Amino acid sequence: MELLSNLALGFTTAATLFNLSYCFVGVFLGTFIGVLPGVGPLAAVAMLLPVSFYLPPVTALVMLAGVYYGAEYGGSIASILLNIPGTPSASVTCLDGYPMAREGRAGVALFATAIASFFGGIVGVTVMVLLAPALAAFALLFGPAEYFSVMVLSLVAASVVSTSGALRGLNMVCLGILLGTVGIDINSGVTRFTGGVQELRDGVSLVVVAMGLFGISEVMVSARGATRSYATETFSLHHFLPTVAEWVSSIGPAIRGSAVGSFFGTLPGTGQTVASFVGYAVEKRVSRNRDNFGKGAIEGVVVPESANNAAAQTAFIPTLTLGIPGSTTMALMLGALMIHGITPGPRLIAEHPHLFWGLVVSFLFGNLFLLILNIPLINLWVRLLRVPHYFLYPTVVVLICVGVYSIDNSIFDIWMTLFFGVIGYLLRLFRFEPAPLLIGFVLGPMMEEFFRRAMLLSRGDPMVFLERPGSAALLGAAAILLVAAVVPIKSLLAGAGFRRPAHADEHE
Repeated sequence: MELLSNLALGFTTAATLFNLSYCFVGVFLGTFIGVLPGVGPLAAVAMLLPVSFYLPPVTALVMLAGVYYGAEYGGSIASILLNIPGTPSASVTCLDGYPMAREGRAGVALFATAIASFFGGIVGVTVMVLLAPALAAFALLFGPAEYFSVMVLSLVAASVVSTSGALRGLNMVCLGILLGTVGIDINSGVTRFTGGVQELRDGVSLVVVAMGLFGISEVMVSARGATRSYATETFSLHHFLPTVAEWVSSIGPAIRGSAVGSFFGTLPGTGQTVASFVGYAVEKRVSRNRDNFGKGAIEGVVVPESANNAAAQTAFIPTLTLGIPGSTTMALMLGALMIHGITPGPRLIAEHPHLFWGLVVSFLFGNLFLLILNIPLINLWVRLLRVPHYFLYPTVVVLICVGVYSIDNSIFDIWMTLFFGVIGYLLRLFRFEPAPLLIGFVLGPMMEEFFRRAMLLSRGDPMVFLERPGSAALLGAAAILLVAAVVPIKSLLAGAGFRRPAHADEHE
């Protein structure tokens, strides 16, 4: 009965015309931006983050969430039609989606993507409804030591799963933590690392960092590789309904993909990319049609899309109930909540039930909007991809600069955004993924605050982090993750006395 009353509260909050309108706008703009090659959900949310400052907290979060999972779906459209992943997680969809398009079955692939995304989203929402309150109740047992340890675990996880490698990811996390210390120390009032620049006394803006690293740098990277024109491409979208056999063969992959996505979405620092790749790898092992994977198998489209959208929904669980971003984009959501004066954590559901349950119910409406929008707007997305790059990229840069300037009416913020854009571009050139930097930037100040609280309560005894069982377990998990990422498994086995049999190669 309590769950039903909470859902009823969510419906009364989300089903207002005002919130539904912004949910639709967020989904539409997210899909629109997600279609653009190289501009993913992180850049989409970053570009629209300034707009949310002028909206009520619930409406702002509903709109940004719509942008988020709308962009996740939009990335698959370019993957299928042009073999250009609009988002990192959509790169898995290219493997079978584009071969289907080349066979004249782009419509079938897009239709399967729409249904799989909707199914994965609904599964993710269901998991969130059932799991989030229990996780929040459990997290109420956490003290400052446990919060510090869970943030350490999150930062280690974010660096370990980095596509550029664990050590590079760890460097980026540390750089983000250092960047978060710029400004006035709230405890001592001392100005730190500003270099004498008065504009940095309040710290570096989250919007500036996000728009620079993931907006400007994405444009620079995309413009650098924009050498091909798609103006003459033609696509066959006829007969988009799958056959009965394809319907039947897609049920199992959709369920398995949604399960994998729901699991990885709840893990801080993993996100949709890991869920899509793992889901595809698992399906390729268990599927009877594994030989056709990579050649246009519909299962190869259904699995990553269902995993991707399930992870997109469940990523809100650690963000809202623990205050730990489940993905890089969730770090921006975390920042948006804090800007509106709402502190994410175990007490969010109790103190702001209309916000939490209104957001959960808005996911249902948002996924329904996506399903309704996807099929009729396919031709529009295809035409959008034909816009010349010399029109598209300058427009994106101008919109980013206008959004940054609108926050504090500061020209300095625009220059900082361009500076971080160049930094992000250089990081990508040297294969340093900037995403862990943003997670470190958001969590770093919070981690410092909880560390100081724990030390004050323990009167300066650092053993408090090991004496409390929960904190010790979390730090132990972080250490295991770090060792497993840095030291190859073969080296660990060899050090433990395990040897590979001499005849093993003969059987492989």
